[in-house]
Amino acid sequence: MPLHPPTPRTPMAGALALLLSVALPTLGAEPSPSTAAWAYADGATLQSAFAKEEISAQALLETLTTRIEALNEKGPTLRAVRALNPEALAAAAASDARRRDGASLGPLDGLPVLVKDNIETRDPLPTTAGSRALLDNYAEEDAPVVAALRAQGAVILGKTNLSQWANFRSNDSVSGWSSVGGQVRNPHVLDRSPCGSSSGSGAAVAAGLAPLALGTETNGSIICPAQVNGIVGLKPTHGLLSIDGIVPIAASQDTAGPMTRTVADAALMMDALAPGQAFHQQLPRGIAGTRVVVARFAAGEDPRILARLAQAEAWLREAGAEVVSVDAFEQPLRALGGESFTVLKAEFRQGINAYLARAQGTFRGKTLADLIAFNEAEASRELARFDQDIFEASEAIGPLRADEHAARVARLREAARGGTLDALLEANNAALIIAPSGPLAPPVDLVNGDVWPAWLGLGSAAAIAGYPHLTVPLGTIEGVPLGLSFLATAGQDALVLRAGYALEQRRGPPPRPAFHPTAPVSWGPPE
Repeated sequence: MPLHPPTPRTPMAGALALLLSVALPTLGAEPSPSTAAWAYADGATLQSAFAKEEISAQALLETLTTRIEALNEKGPTLRAVRALNPEALAAAAASDARRRDGASLGPLDGLPVLVKDNIETRDPLPTTAGSRALLDNYAEEDAPVVAALRAQGAVILGKTNLSQWANFRSNDSVSGWSSVGGQVRNPHVLDRSPCGSSSGSGAAVAAGLAPLALGTETNGSIICPAQVNGIVGLKPTHGLLSIDGIVPIAASQDTAGPMTRTVADAALMMDALAPGQAFHQQLPRGIAGTRVVVARFAAGEDPRILARLAQAEAWLREAGAEVVSVDAFEQPLRALGGESFTVLKAEFRQGINAYLARAQGTFRGKTLADLIAFNEAEASRELARFDQDIFEASEAIGPLRADEHAARVARLREAARGGTLDALLEANNAALIIAPSGPLAPPVDLVNGDVWPAWLGLGSAAAIAGYPHLTVPLGTIEGVPLGLSFLATAGQDALVLRAGYALEQRRGPPPRPAFHPTAPVSWGPPE
């Protein structure tokens, strides 16, 4: 049934408020090709078009709004966008005025950006984390990551749907589902998981609803939805970007990051988010002479995926990289999974209590215990798809014990860094690691929750280590996207972007979503 809109902080007359239902949608196809031409353009193409007056920022915004109306609530009903920003049109008009006056703020000026709905913006849009408890949680200020993009002229188009509470409420959660936004759908194959928790950001960028989006990650929440939706996602070095104004899970791992269709656009976003590092300017340097480890031990046995990995190796060799394969490797983190989960639960309890204490709106609960009680009282909506056992386990942990917690975090980081990623790099005299970004997305399962194949790649090691992790599209298998991961040590964000860019230049354009209702399995050879 349709959800009621949040009570606005300010009047929204004439604004488009997107209200998404939980009911299963009807299917549809790509709207007018004339809108798709601009919808899939990258940042450089759009800036060139602005300069040549082929399209204005205001006209682009109107084009994307029309596209969102056609794909988000109608047709394939992606439910990727939770709400549009009623102030976006004025921001786009201001960008056009700056350009006419020769006062552009930079390469992001006029480009629309969608923001995950656990990141605060000062627009008349609440930050809900997908929960009805925060339907009127209006922030007075932008989160620093949003402020950095806005300072360069980016237009905040709206908020994206997400896995409720960033996939940290239940062990049986359904990625991409929230009680506020409904179920995000993967635009490539509509019955496949969009992964999470940055589900809406990944699906929206893939479907041409915006060229740029912000996601967040604690452990896989940028990389997984980027990979399964066939786009670029960067989890930066932990601590490079501020996490203020973001609904927390664990301060020791949380970060925001760009989700885009090209590596160049991810670099442009990073130039704004972490000024002074010239990420975009470094891309042409390439990776000639760079030694790269192929983590075959983390690639599984699917011959279709292994064939794509072999093609990626060939492209990197063409770019001048030296490639070495590692077929066997003991991963010490596997024995510490319970300890990692304990860290997340303890930090979540502390962090969410602090966040709720300052949250705005009518929800008067100020602790995780209050939130658990709210969900129980609103069970028909909040607990409609799955329970809240992670919430309950986090509350049961009690107050964080500083010495014990610090020792646990240190053990995990040593296993992820010295025991895994650093060990691979040092043993092979290498600077980069590549691996599949994850398995092929399974169908959405509203009965059993997320049921994934055996995991591929080294995403958890990068998340726990706090090291940069980039995923770049590597084509599709039976219509389902596959991504390639680039990993390096702390502070090497520019290196992973350069490597991803080098591969992207040889791969050619990634496939556009076809909005297949289900995977068109041919059982033939890899595409």
